[in-house]
Amino acid sequence: MAKIRTNLSLESELVAEAKALKVNMSLAAESGVQDAVCKAREEAWRRDNAAAIGSYNEWVEENGIPLSEFRQF
Repeated sequence: MAKIRTNLSLESELVAEAKALKVNMSLAAESGVQDAVCKAREEAWRRDNAAAIGSYNEWVEENGIPLSEFRQF
């Protein structure tokens, strides 16, 4: 994928320590943003599917687990 330049505002002490430790801040920032995007997608999925999950859970409470007679545990 193509990379683009972006500006970030970070605490000066954090930047100084990262430089002293030779941390690749671009990779670290990219990793952090990837984690945040993944978490946001999961939260959006849960929110978008909450009604269906709730409905299924109600059905299971009323009817039991489908095919439970075939479970081996």
